[in-house]
Amino acid sequence: MRSTPVRTTRPPMRSLLLRTTGAAAALVLTSIGVPLGASPAQAIGTSVGLGTADPYSVLAGSTITNTGPSLLVGGAGVSPGSSVTGFPPGIVVGAVHVADAVALQAQLDLVTAYDNAAGQASDADISADIGGQTLAPGVYTAASSTAITGTLTLDAGGDPDAVFIFQIGSALTTGSSSTVALIDGAQACNVFWQIGSSATLGSATTFVGTMMALTSISTTTGTTIQGRALARNGAVTLDATTFTDASCDDEEPTDPPTDGPTDGPTDGPTPPPSEEPAPPPTDGTSPPPSGPPSDESSPPTTSPPSGPPSDTTSPPATPSPSSSVSQSPTGPRRDVAAAGARQGTLADTGAGNTLLAMGAGAAALVVVGTFTVLWRRRVDGLNS
Repeated sequence: MRSTPVRTTRPPMRSLLLRTTGAAAALVLTSIGVPLGASPAQAIGTSVGLGTADPYSVLAGSTITNTGPSLLVGGAGVSPGSSVTGFPPGIVVGAVHVADAVALQAQLDLVTAYDNAAGQASDADISADIGGQTLAPGVYTAASSTAITGTLTLDAGGDPDAVFIFQIGSALTTGSSSTVALIDGAQACNVFWQIGSSATLGSATTFVGTMMALTSISTTTGTTIQGRALARNGAVTLDATTFTDASCDDEEPTDPPTDGPTDGPTDGPTPPPSEEPAPPPTDGTSPPPSGPPSDESSPPTTSPPSGPPSDTTSPPATPSPSSSVSQSPTGPRRDVAAAGARQGTLADTGAGNTLLAMGAGAAALVVVGTFTVLWRRRVDGLNS
């Protein structure tokens, strides 16, 4: 009986090549940080520039009226209206501008900011009451009015630059003791409320962000606002309301000015006088610069060592360390800055080299896989 040879079927060489190449390509993409199968990102909004309206805690179109011990850490302005009442007992820490060119410009910039917020693409619709919800960064739209009862939580997801924009078609109201809470890096400077008519905040509300209302804004007793109340056409009415600072956490610009002036005076005048006198007494051979008087007492001692003048010259080099100490305020700081720059460059280069190495490794896998398949095919052909 004749035995039938058993032939082992193998996938076509082209299929093996495609699989090997695909795996290597996936490795390269993963190594450079490209997620596989990721869903497209949301059309998240961008921060709204307030222009000259930024320094104001309160800006109104007609009047500003206050009752009780309100505190405004920013400025107060009204234009084209000219009425500001209730200060004192209210306190305005910033500047107050009433119907002047500065207030007018702030109102014009408010219009631009309002239109910017209203014109951004919406990510999601919101309900008539958004209290009790936790929202990610994005642009949220309410066709008409909306309310906050309880706590609305804004979660930045660890991104301090995350932006939250609320486009409200009509009115915004908050219940008593309601709260807008920020978590995981969210900042009040990146929260904007574009309100189609008016806003009313209930008593003891803790509110966050910049309100830009087409008509008016009213707050009731005990309200705290980390942000601004900016009304385009109508009044802003306050009742024992506290405004706190809503600027972003970017305080680094203050450091350079401090370093500059300190280095200048310290390096110039102080070091030379204090360090120069010290070297001459220490160096017996330095009488020439010191002058004849000191030379007369030291000649007996100095004349024998005068043979090695080269060594005597080295003592003047000893003052150089002291002078370098006098320059230390500037030197080290500049060196640290330069070292930081070099480290940044090295870090970037290291990251680039890592990616290149991983890409090269993936390419090597493709080559090895291809040769392996060809070799097996050749061996199989010879065996058959």
